[in-house]
Parts: sequence; structure tokens; C-alpha cells
Amino acid sequence: MALRKKGGRNPPVLSQEFIMQNHADIVCCVGMFVVLGLMFEGTAEASIVFLTLQHGVAVPAAEGPAAGGARSLYRYGARDLATIFFYTLVAIVLHATIQEYVLDRIHRRMQLARAVQGRFNAAGQLGVFCLVSCVWGAAVLVSEDGLAGPALLWRARPPSVMTFQMKLFYIAQLAYWFHAFPELYFQKTRRQDVPEQLVYIGLHLFHVTGAYLLYLNHLGLLLLVLHYFVELLSHACGLFYFGDDSPRRGLSLWAVLSILGRLVTLSVSLLTVGFHLVGSHGRNADAVTGNVNVLAAQIAVLSSSCTIQAYITWNLITLWLQRWTQDSDLLALLMGKIRLLAKGKSSSKKGAENGAETSQRVDSAPRRKEKTA
Repeated sequence: MALRKKGGRNPPVLSQEFIMQNHADIVCCVGMFVVLGLMFEGTAEASIVFLTLQHGVAVPAAEGPAAGGARSLYRYGARDLATIFFYTLVAIVLHATIQEYVLDRIHRRMQLARAVQGRFNAAGQLGVFCLVSCVWGAAVLVSEDGLAGPALLWRARPPSVMTFQMKLFYIAQLAYWFHAFPELYFQKTRRQDVPEQLVYIGLHLFHVTGAYLLYLNHLGLLLLVLHYFVELLSHACGLFYFGDDSPRRGLSLWAVLSILGRLVTLSVSLLTVGFHLVGSHGRNADAVTGNVNVLAAQIAVLSSSCTIQAYITWNLITLWLQRWTQDSDLLALLMGKIRLLAKGKSSSKKGAENGAETSQRVDSAPRRKEKTA
């Protein structure tokens, strides 16, 4: 199945252009090779590590009702890297599918310039991801009563484990942000934009990994839902901005909701970590039992939350200033054109009046000569 439309000329095999043009097909072949391993007895166990969630926990019968009945519980471990690798391949294929059958067709109809197509594609891809993550994360929160019981934000039931849907959500998040690194190469990102993209991807990857490893699953999930909701509005306004030159109401709404979202995210982080983790008496870190109530973990969580919010707010202010300067320059250019047109009209009117007067004078002279004759 070819996800990329082939051009008129065929690039050399294994060349840079060939890999960029057919990277989705190559990744599909690697994924199919892993799936085909299930058909053979010798490779079935290795393929299962890539396809299914690992490090399951056997819950005793006495803890079953407290843990929510017959739900499967999991911890994290080294074999999760294989699962993340496989779902990273899936994310690359989905990225290419959305790009080929949705975004490319849209910007062809809109006839966007090549300089704008890169930003349009990035906004479209991240918009789809934020929408799916918001809906999925909210469903997980509701199913685990994360909104009804605020204590779950800092203490899981039982501690140091997570449910199947919670772990699958975090595995998918890690796979998506890992797949963003090779996409910088596949999408031919400009060199001047690569450092900014690396910082953006690294911050998301750092915080998702931190929440996953420290068993702050519900707190991280709530913060991710809030964050992705604001980012969804941001990318949606960006798409409308590329399609229309004057979406001022949408940008103003996004700006207000963005600031409110950042404040809510920072408040939840401060209240949860600052009050509940500090109030704990445990001071010995233990990743197996999920005890993260130590001073180093508190400072790390609070500083990381403040850092990413400050970084995103700075980018927001920078974007506002750029668009404000662009609008002011465009307004000045339009005013200059209006003044030139006004001057041209006034000069043409004066020229027409002068021409009429001269024509009358030229026509009247022979008449005077006829009367004297």
C-alpha cells in the first residue's frame, strides 16, 4: 500500500529523496515484519513484547474491589521501550496518511504559498493530535473517577501501578513525541526552525516521561488535557489565520483562553505538589513503591511545570508581537497606497480642469477673429 504519490521521475534507491518520498512505505514494511512474527512459534514471544503492554501486575483477590474489579494493572519497565518503538512506527504511518489524504488536498484547494505550507501542515498535524488526546484523556479521567476524587491527582489506587487504559495513553503519548524527531527530517524542516522544534518536542517528552516514571498518572493526565485543549485552540486559530487574513475574533478568544489555561495548569501543579506532596512524612525515594515525596522530586515537578508554562507564554507573546508588527506594516502600506491614489485622483482632476480651460481658450480665439473679420 503506497501512502505517497510518486512523481514523474523515480529517485535512486536508498537515496535521500527516495527515503523522504517512501518513508511511510518503509515503516509499514518494518511494522508488518513485527506483526508477521506472531505467526511463528519461535518469534511469537518477541513480537508480543512489541505489540502488547508489558509488566503486568497480579492483583490479589482482596485488592480487586479496591482496584476497580477485574481491571488489569501495570508497572513500567525496560520492555516498554519495545512497545514505544512499535507505536512510534504506527504514529509515523498515521502522520503520513493525514498528510497525504487530508492536509495536502486542503492546501491545494486553498492554493497556499510554499512558505506557508510548512506551518499549515504542522498546525494541522498537531491540531489532530491535540483533539484526539483531549477526547481520549477526558474519557480516561471520567472512567477512573479522576474528576470526582481530587485525591487521585497525587495518590493512585493502589499506588505504584496504573490501569491498562492509563498506561496505553502514556505509551501513545511517548510514541507520538518520539516520532516527531524523524518527522523533522521527513518533512524537510528548515534549519532555522529545527532548534525551536527540538525544544518544543523535548519539553513535552520530558514532562510526559516524568509523570509516567513518578506514577503521577492522574495529575499528569489532567494537566495534559488542559494543555492540549489550549493547544487545540491555538492550532485551530492558526489554520483559520492561514485561510483568512482577518480572523481577529478567533485570535482574541484563543489569547484569552490560552492565558486562562496556563494559569489553571500552574495553579493545579502548585496546589497538588506544594500542599499534598510536601505534607507527606516519607522522605526516602523509592521508584518501586511510587514514593516520590522527597524534596528533589518536589522541586523538579514544580520547576518543570513553571518552566514549560513560562516557555509557552513567551512564545505566545512573541507570536502576538510578530503579528502586531506584520499588521502595522500592512496597515502602513495600505495607507501609503491610499494616499498615492488620492494624490493621483486629485492631480488627474486638476489636469482635466486645466485641459478644459485651455481647450476653451483655443476654441474661442478663432471666433474672436471671425467677429473682427
